[in-house]
Amino acid sequence: MSIENRTRAVREGEELDVLALKAFLEAQWGRAIDDLVVEQFPGGYSNLTYLVRIDGEDHVLRRPPFGSKVKRAHDMGREYRVLSALSAHRDWAPEPVAYSDDPAVMGAEFYLMKKIDGVILRRKPPEDVDEAMARRLSETLLDTLVDMHSLDPTTVGLGELGRPEGYVERQVEGWIQRYGKSATDEIADMDSVAAWLRKEMPPSGPGVIIHNDYKFDNVVYDSPAFERIVGVLDWEMATCGDALMDLGTSLSYWVEAGDLEGLKNLSFGPTALPGMLTRQQLAERYAEKTGRDISNILFYFAFGLYKTAVVLQQIYYRYEQGLTKDQRFAGLIFGVRLLAESARGAIERGHISSD
Repeated sequence: MSIENRTRAVREGEELDVLALKAFLEAQWGRAIDDLVVEQFPGGYSNLTYLVRIDGEDHVLRRPPFGSKVKRAHDMGREYRVLSALSAHRDWAPEPVAYSDDPAVMGAEFYLMKKIDGVILRRKPPEDVDEAMARRLSETLLDTLVDMHSLDPTTVGLGELGRPEGYVERQVEGWIQRYGKSATDEIADMDSVAAWLRKEMPPSGPGVIIHNDYKFDNVVYDSPAFERIVGVLDWEMATCGDALMDLGTSLSYWVEAGDLEGLKNLSFGPTALPGMLTRQQLAERYAEKTGRDISNILFYFAFGLYKTAVVLQQIYYRYEQGLTKDQRFAGLIFGVRLLAESARGAIERGHISSD
């Protein structure tokens, strides 16, 4: 299946204490639970996501990966606070219903939210996606990001979420430091891109609500016709910051037909299909709808590639250190190299699209 929201048996080593969860929810909700079943969603390299069926009603539970030492990268409390606020203002924000940071319950903080029904577009597209549908997919994804960035943080109750002033500099320096702490191999392109980012960074723009991981497999569509986005998932890195940093991250996930061949194995959706907007076209549509200046979009795109490379490096570091035995992580170092090479290539050609 290329459009899915399926689950499977829980992976070995990632089992939840069902009895502890049941007791916690009964205490929180003040009622008995007769039947509680847990399955696991198979996708994702970061936080773990489970389907929790409570007396026949579907919920989704999120918790950090087992063995992770990266505290801020798996902030369930932040995700819970953000969704509690946003779900009152936007239907595409899932509604959270329980949260705990008591390690006695789950061994880590976690939260539970209502499940949004729909379909998620994975890397391999359905066979019936024509050019018109591909264009619609591009536009709906971009337009929902525009809607997110239009929200006033104070009005929705998230005015204290982040520190917009100096956001760009903190992000650049922070991700460079994260790479230094998790590096395992000598990758010259990572060093040269980091130096360029430090040299070229612009001042921070006004603070808006940003997702920081916005891509196809983090949104839920209403149906296989892909006409409307009804859910935006995975908010643990959300904050108030520069909108173009968020756009740049999304563009870094957007693999085009002319990109390095290996990048197509890292794509977060069928972004290279005929009819899909190019990265430059997406940026121009964003500028048209928001009025924001994208003349420096190359910086934000290169930063997005660098940041994504660091995320993969951190996961690979966990694997190399023996903190996880998940074999999906064994080849991620090649992804780090590809993303770094792509960032260097974009900088050298001075353009975010591959043509």
